[in-house]
Amino acid sequence: MKVKQVHGKKKALVVGLLSAACLAKTAHAEDRIEVMHFWTSGGEAAALNILKDDLKKRGYGWLDSPVAGGGGEQAKTTLRARIASGNPPEAALTLGFDTIDYATENFLGNLDALAEKENWGTLIPSALQKFSKINGHWVAAPLLVHRSNWVWANKAIFTKLNLAPPKNFSELLAVSQKIRQAGYIPLAHGGQAWQEAALFDSAVLSAGGPGFYKQALIYLDPKALGSKTMEKAFEQLKALRGMTDPNFPGRDWNQATSMVINGKAAMQVMGDWAKGEFTKAGKVANKDYLCFAYPGTEGSFVFLGNQFSMFKTSGDGKKRQLALASAIMNKDLQEKFSMLKGSIPARLDASDANFDDCGKKSMADMRKAALTNNLLGSYAFGFAVNESMKGAITDIVSKAFNDPTFTPAMATQKLVEVVNDNKS
Repeated sequence: MKVKQVHGKKKALVVGLLSAACLAKTAHAEDRIEVMHFWTSGGEAAALNILKDDLKKRGYGWLDSPVAGGGGEQAKTTLRARIASGNPPEAALTLGFDTIDYATENFLGNLDALAEKENWGTLIPSALQKFSKINGHWVAAPLLVHRSNWVWANKAIFTKLNLAPPKNFSELLAVSQKIRQAGYIPLAHGGQAWQEAALFDSAVLSAGGPGFYKQALIYLDPKALGSKTMEKAFEQLKALRGMTDPNFPGRDWNQATSMVINGKAAMQVMGDWAKGEFTKAGKVANKDYLCFAYPGTEGSFVFLGNQFSMFKTSGDGKKRQLALASAIMNKDLQEKFSMLKGSIPARLDASDANFDDCGKKSMADMRKAALTNNLLGSYAFGFAVNESMKGAITDIVSKAFNDPTFTPAMATQKLVEVVNDNKS
C-alpha cells in the first residue's frame, strides 16, 4: 500500500491533533487519585472495580496503592510511614479509631460542603458517623457496613450430616463433634492475631449478651472485664481452638473461606466479607452455603464500617477527593458494591431488593439495631476502643487462643491488668 505524504497546513493540522491527543492522554494519566487500601482478595478486588468504574465516569482515574493483609494492619503501618514522611495518599481506606486519630492530628481534609449537599447526616447511622464525622466535621466517606458475628457453613456438609445451625454455644460444640467424627474440619480458621480477636468479639457477646459486651469491650468496666462471664468467653475461645486443624497458623482469612467453599471445612466465623469469596466462586446463599449469627448472638449486630478518609490537599487534588467521595456515597454504587463485597450499604435508604437472604437479614438487623441504639462497635476492628487498648487486649486474646497453659481464669485476670495499665 502506498502512503501519501502530508504537506503544509495539513501536516501542521495532523501534528497538532497528535500533540493534543498526547497531552490529553498525559493529563488523563496525571488526573488520577491515589487510593491506599487493603482489599486484595478476589471478592474484594471485584467489588473495588465498581468504584473505579464510577470514578472514571466522573472524569478521574484511579491510582491503586494496595497493601496486602486482610485485617489492614500492614496498610496501617504503611500509611503511618507515609504520613510521617509528608507524603500521604489523597485517600485511604481506614477503620474506626484510626480515622479519629488522623482527624485529631489534623491530617484529614473537610468534606462538609459535599456532605450537606448530599444529605449524609440523615443517611448514615449515628453509630457510624462517629467514625466519619469527627469534631463536627466530615473527614471520610462511609461506603459500607460489615457484620462480624457471622458463621458461614458448607450446606452440603450440614445436609449430609443432618445438622441444623446451632443456636447456642452448647449446640455448636455438639455439631462440631459430629462434623469431626465425619472426617471434616469443624472450623476453618486463619492463625493471625486479628482473626483471633474477631472470634473474641463473638465469644464475649455470646457469653454475656449485648449489655455485657458494651460494659466489657466498649466501656471497659473492670467488674465486667474480671467477671465469671468473661471467663466463659475465654472458655469459648479455647473450645473454638479445638475445632480447628493443625495447619491454621499464618493462614489468611480467604484461604480459610476456601476451605468451607471446597468442602474441606464445615464452618468459618468471619465477617461478611467472606460472602464475597462465595459470590466470586459462583456459590449461592442457602443453596451452597448457610449464613447464621454466631451461636448466642442472634439479634445483635457487631459492626465495622469501611470508609475512605481524605487527607489534606488542595487544587486538583481536592476536586479528585470530592469526586471520589461523591461516588462512594452514590446509593446505586453502594448497593452494587456490597452485593459483591458481602457487606451492606452504609446508607439507611439503600434497597435490599437485589440482595440475597444473608444480605437482607443483615440490612434488617442493622436498621433495627440503629433504632434501638444497639449497634455494637467491633473491638477487633477498632470500633470499640483505640488502637493502643485494642493491641493490649489482643495480646491477651491471642495468647489465650494459642497457649494451652494460659487458662480462662488467668486470661481474665491478665485482661483486667492490661486494661488498667493502658488507661493510666
